[in-house]
Amino acid sequence: MSNKNIFYSELYFNRLYLIVLNYCRMNDELVINFTPTGMIPTKSMTQHVPVSVAEIVEDVLRANEMGITMVHLHARDEVSGVPTYKKEVYGEIIEGIRKFAPYLVICVSLSGRNFSELDLRADPLSLEGFLKPDYGSLTLSSLNFNTTASVNSPSTVQGLAAIMKEKGIVPELEVFDIGMINYSKYLERKGLIKPPYYFNLLLGNIACAQADLLHLGIMVNDLPKDSLFSLAGIGNNQFKMNSLGIAIGAGVRVGLEDNIWFDSSRTTLATNLDLLERIHAIARVNDREIMTPQEFRSKMKLEPGNGKYGRIYD
Repeated sequence: MSNKNIFYSELYFNRLYLIVLNYCRMNDELVINFTPTGMIPTKSMTQHVPVSVAEIVEDVLRANEMGITMVHLHARDEVSGVPTYKKEVYGEIIEGIRKFAPYLVICVSLSGRNFSELDLRADPLSLEGFLKPDYGSLTLSSLNFNTTASVNSPSTVQGLAAIMKEKGIVPELEVFDIGMINYSKYLERKGLIKPPYYFNLLLGNIACAQADLLHLGIMVNDLPKDSLFSLAGIGNNQFKMNSLGIAIGAGVRVGLEDNIWFDSSRTTLATNLDLLERIHAIARVNDREIMTPQEFRSKMKLEPGNGKYGRIYD
């Protein structure tokens, strides 16, 4: 490597260090975003993935007892086990959780991997009162996975954002590369989203940003002001990105949605509690306290929970 290239490389990593250092000063408490189910894992892949309403509720409540900040829910059809958009199923899950965890921050998935129609994807957003979600996931562009695509057209993304704004539900901004962060700023200029923001940075997908410091640093550098973010890694990258997130002062997204294995050699299937126990252990080593749902609600200007959910938009 030439001296010039070494200079620019060192300059970049010094810049990354300052970005991370400034972020650490803003956010000492650890956001744990629990993702128990997802759309891909099946019982044939792992018996540990919660699929039924009762299984999902049980895993979430056990996770809440251990210590989490929020939960990112995917609903499944009770008969077939395939993902469903239906608000009735989401309502059952949310009701089961809130009977015992009325302050837990709840996000419902509005994924475009299986459904493209706006009205279907927005169905869970019509839940109200005690069943109203605080967040709805909003993937900010289309992308390819290994064998499938998640289709998120501009009209659909803007439509979901507009519905959430109308109903006082906050977008959980899911980004897989820097272009999606740029699109969040476009939505901000259009008045469809407003701070404070919560981002999930998902790294390691084959067609998107990779799970390394270069991609992460560029993404963190480009986040809008007044943003919290959690790091997620796809597959074997989950543990690496979670560990990095804890070390640098970010949050983590963790659960069987993103990785069903406990070890990188893929010899041991994980449970959700296995993954959470490991996060808690790493957090203790790094002197990171877990951010409570109540603290997150205050920081993100959400309703206080215990019967009042979402956010009041001006």
